[in-house]
Amino acid sequence: MARNPYFDILFEPVRIGPVTTKNRFYQVPHATAHGYKMPNAHAGVRAIKAEGGWGVVNTDLVSIHPTSDDAPFPYLTIWDDADIAAHALMVEKVHEHGALAGIELWHGGASVANLFSREAPMGAESGRATYNDPVQSRIVNKSDIKEIRKWYVAAARRGKTAGFDIIYVYATHDYLIHSFLSSKRNFRSDEYGGSVENRVRLLRELIEDVKNVVGDTCAVAVRFCADDGASRNNTIRDGSVPEVEEQKEMLSILAELPDLWDLNVSDYSFEMGSSRFVKEASLENYVSYVKSITSKPVVSVGRFTSPDTMVAQVKSGIVDLIGAARPSIADPFLPNKINEGREDEIRECIGCNICWAHDNRNAPIRCTQNPTMGEEWRRGWHPEKIGPKKSDDEILIVGAGPAGIEAAVSLGKRGYHVYLAEATRELGGRVSKESKLPTLSEWNRVYEYRFIQLEKLDNVEVYRESKTTVDDILEMGLPHVVFATGASWRKDGFGLLNTQPILPQISNNRIFTPDDIMNGHYPTGRALIFDDDHYYMGSVIAEKLIEQGCQVDFVSTFSNVAAWTRHTVEQERIQERLINLGVNIIPSRNLKAFDGNRVTLECVYTGSEEEIQVDGLVMITARIPNDDLYYGLASQAEALSAAGIKSLARIGDCLAPGIIASAVFSGHKFAREFDEPDPGDVPFKRERNVVGL
Repeated sequence: MARNPYFDILFEPVRIGPVTTKNRFYQVPHATAHGYKMPNAHAGVRAIKAEGGWGVVNTDLVSIHPTSDDAPFPYLTIWDDADIAAHALMVEKVHEHGALAGIELWHGGASVANLFSREAPMGAESGRATYNDPVQSRIVNKSDIKEIRKWYVAAARRGKTAGFDIIYVYATHDYLIHSFLSSKRNFRSDEYGGSVENRVRLLRELIEDVKNVVGDTCAVAVRFCADDGASRNNTIRDGSVPEVEEQKEMLSILAELPDLWDLNVSDYSFEMGSSRFVKEASLENYVSYVKSITSKPVVSVGRFTSPDTMVAQVKSGIVDLIGAARPSIADPFLPNKINEGREDEIRECIGCNICWAHDNRNAPIRCTQNPTMGEEWRRGWHPEKIGPKKSDDEILIVGAGPAGIEAAVSLGKRGYHVYLAEATRELGGRVSKESKLPTLSEWNRVYEYRFIQLEKLDNVEVYRESKTTVDDILEMGLPHVVFATGASWRKDGFGLLNTQPILPQISNNRIFTPDDIMNGHYPTGRALIFDDDHYYMGSVIAEKLIEQGCQVDFVSTFSNVAAWTRHTVEQERIQERLINLGVNIIPSRNLKAFDGNRVTLECVYTGSEEEIQVDGLVMITARIPNDDLYYGLASQAEALSAAGIKSLARIGDCLAPGIIASAVFSGHKFAREFDEPDPGDVPFKRERNVVGL
């Protein structure tokens, strides 16, 4: 299909200093959690973005010196010449597809504890490390500043040698340079502190230094915070107008020095905000003033997934380049799809922040929407390509939730004839149900994207309201049966803290689970939520019950609510929202008993008990796989043989209850590996250190 002319502006080239990008699609620096230990995997991620049409593809943060060590979190390094080859590999892969390659030179300053290098952290002042390690930085003196400038020059020269087209000076996110810029972190009395002109001195010197060493062939970009952080707390509470006066003054001093301004904001939970709290193009009010100060190209992010929004950002003069991290992860081929008139095939980011969560867990990048993300090199997966079928065998998939529908689409694209049977009228399983809960509407994109694909596949037959039995399956006699029947929330209290049921397995119409709530069965009056799951579900169920008029107590076995969501940069916002909604939060308590009217709670530290009179108890603890049908069939070996059934398999929550991303991955993995040779005990490549070096 031809490109919609309305989107032509997105495919205009943009001059960035001595280089030119072929279009306005700009993958900003973002984490992949591969770090310096996995250069092939890192190059694989960046290469697929370039193949997908991104005009510029940047690295993760790249440490310039051992005094900038983010351990235990993954990071790239360019400490010496031995690091050049790993970066050159990425550059080569990116250049193969006509994209520019950028490197983000980074010094963590006082924000890092240097747990690996054991060097003393450095900062404008002596401050605590960001992640609450019992470490403080030493104060940078003038001799240190000379060394820092040398490190940046050496790193920039190595970046140029590796072939990069854009070299970053990273001046935000509370790292070293930002600590000099900030009036809240810089209390120096020398020429690097005090006035705005003094506080920008180090950044100005570094821009000039880097330009002197690479500016003839490489563009120099600055990543810069567009607000001063004064309203950081207020952005959580009320989205108040940002304070930017100091930033305007800084930009006026530096406006024409770099070749590109890459803008973000002080509140990372807003810049990287999940779709529950932050919507598309949310940084507009923070960055819109910058182009009135500088003539240089400006890029910023906003979880852009709508081509119309992208065009509006450019036409209104807010940005010159469409910055993206998460949208480029969800769909590396987003630019090509717009270019080819296939906007309906864009795999839109749902804003769940699972990508960022796993960097926080020191685990390679993954994506709920894109199960191939992070698997480009180690498994050889491609987001838009999948191998052809190896036989004419037909496949029955029971269950059309995220795992089942992903398996059906991927098997269908391989050319297999697939029968997808869903017990209910609605496809999508847990995704369709959960996306109807407060703040989770964008999560339904997981289903919507796959439904569009299903409609294009004549070889996939969908049967709604088809509750399948053992006899039905035997009668159909299809060679392969896949069970994607999901999982159900438990009512007995078994969970993270309680490794045995704490309530008897009896019917109690005052005990509810998220399944009950999502099916429209609610408690009335005072409802107590017992959360031993610690992800998002407890908080959205609390909001739903508030909507239904309940008085809500929220009991957590941890000291705060939704503790795991600190990895998705949501925890503080979730707790703030619940407090504002009037939810009574009761932390560090375990559920000991419930007699239908009274809940007995126990302090997880002291064992002291208390009782609360409630009208309903909502258990959010763990789930049980819905695998009765699988085991009912698996136990009938003779009947299976007689029916011509060759294989049975479980995928998604039916195999192992987990996050939606795991279910989608499970369905995709099954489709990829079906009819293929056994991959062996280790079904992917690993990157190994060479002993002796």
